[in-house]
Amino acid sequence: MSTPDLTTAPQAIDPTFENVWDELVWRGLVHVSTDQEALRALLAGDPITYYCGFDPTAASLHLGNLVQLLTLRRIQLAGHKPLGLVGGSTGLIGDPRPTAERTLNTRETVEDWVGRLRAQVERYLSFEGENAARIVNNLDWTAPLSAIDFLREIGKYFRVGTMLKKDAVAARLNSDEGISYTEFSYQILQGMDFLELYRQYDCVLQTGGSDQWGNLTSGTELIRRAEGASVHAIGTPLITNSDGTKFGKSEGNAIWLDADMCSPYRMYQFWLSTADSDVIERLKVFTFLTRSEIEQYAELVAAEPFRRAAQKRLALEVVATVHGVEATAAVIAASEALFGQGDLTTLDAETLRTALEELPNATVGAGTPVVEALVSTGLVSSLSEARRAITQGGVTLDGERVDDETATVHGTLPGGVSVLRRGKKTLAGLFIG
Repeated sequence: MSTPDLTTAPQAIDPTFENVWDELVWRGLVHVSTDQEALRALLAGDPITYYCGFDPTAASLHLGNLVQLLTLRRIQLAGHKPLGLVGGSTGLIGDPRPTAERTLNTRETVEDWVGRLRAQVERYLSFEGENAARIVNNLDWTAPLSAIDFLREIGKYFRVGTMLKKDAVAARLNSDEGISYTEFSYQILQGMDFLELYRQYDCVLQTGGSDQWGNLTSGTELIRRAEGASVHAIGTPLITNSDGTKFGKSEGNAIWLDADMCSPYRMYQFWLSTADSDVIERLKVFTFLTRSEIEQYAELVAAEPFRRAAQKRLALEVVATVHGVEATAAVIAASEALFGQGDLTTLDAETLRTALEELPNATVGAGTPVVEALVSTGLVSSLSEARRAITQGGVTLDGERVDDETATVHGTLPGGVSVLRRGKKTLAGLFIG
């Protein structure tokens, strides 16, 4: 089996840029922001403290959140001090969705998810050196605050007319669902987070998705009113595919960063399937490859798109960042072996099993005839079609061609599984049970 090159790009600022701001702009990470010249000067100067918040509305972060995590890391690499905020209080509320009210999760669920998300955020930042990261939880300053104090100390700075103009709020007001006071108040809570972090840590920059721009500017405006200070915000673009479809979805399922919710194999295949028209922009956003390296991949996409060199590098870089090099090596070995470029018997059992779960599959008993297994997995529609496929030499089991119509399945691969193939690229997994 060939050994793939698992050399990944070091996490570093590209030295060809004069300023980290210039690199953020080149990578397409600035969709909207406060004063750009002021931001450029701010990021070129002495270390600042900045933050991004993550709400525990699920048990894991997803690829959309990865944009923010990597943006946090890029700015830290330029010498600035990141705060990763996990929203123990805002997670109890939920920011307004454009279409309908959120279902409120229990306090116990949110607390559990806070712990999970905190562990994920910590993986992407450095907690060493003079610009070591900190993790904060907004429940720490929200929980002790009474409703009266909240209204007197924070609510007085907000103007209802301005709040009504926020995109998410306006969309809900114009819907049949309407919006509750609970979700309407979310922007005040997020604004208060920025104010609290400004007061505690002299935090002067918040990053987030451009769909959160109304919430980001709630914080900048609150600090201006309450403290008379000017602070900044950067809204990264929402990532979409070139055909306009929503990014980060795979057959209706989000690509989660938790391996238990989305296997490294599925994540790897997701990136491999990136369209040629999207792959260079994805390399800019999701990897630490330099401008020069990405330009070389752009040339390869134009000259030799059939090699999919850019997609393979993208998949390697992102999966290694999220799951580590060792897991990525196992995934690449499984991917190559499943498609006839390696030895199936040498694969890691867990990786092989998770890979087969992503394929058409069936659970069959030991000794099941291959013809029946072909039908069970949907590779053929009938026993007669299965026999014809075997007669024509188009069926393999565990990498070996099946010549005998009476051949049976015994799960001889690691983990007690088998792999059926019809033709060159049509695969299915068999679990023995």
